[in-house]
Amino acid sequence: MSDLTVRTARSDELGRAAEVTLAAYLADGWLADDDPYRERLADTPSRARDAELLVAVDTADRVVGTVTVCLPGTPWSEISRPGELEFRMLAVDPPARGYGVGAALVGAVIERARELGVRRIVLSSTPLMAVAQRIYQRIGFVRLPERDWSPGAGTSLLGYGLELDA
Repeated sequence: MSDLTVRTARSDELGRAAEVTLAAYLADGWLADDDPYRERLADTPSRARDAELLVAVDTADRVVGTVTVCLPGTPWSEISRPGELEFRMLAVDPPARGYGVGAALVGAVIERARELGVRRIVLSSTPLMAVAQRIYQRIGFVRLPERDWSPGAGTSLLGYGLELDA
């Protein structure tokens, strides 16, 4: 997908962004059909309102990926601290995988962080998300074990970070 564009989601794309997010999490087995987290993943209107919801669109202007970008202390942030930017819920539509959509979304997050002048980008990932972690590591993210945490019983999240040039 060489002709991929990453930009802020339009209001008419929120439904498709929710579909892509749920499809990605379900396809990889990260989400059970009855998991209450489904509702949070699908809440793209809140993500667009209280954070930045970015979408990757193909040449037909179809949403093929999405990511949520947030600042510390905002409703969608989890591990970010002052001077950092966090991203969450990176999702690529299963048929669009393998074409650089995930890397393009992370690249847009890095660009946004530089625009904001933050010094570090952070994220959380489950141990099961090995493919995503390989993308992050190729880009330069490193494990931040001191940021590992658990949002609830049976769920462990691993912290990652990318230091940006001053």
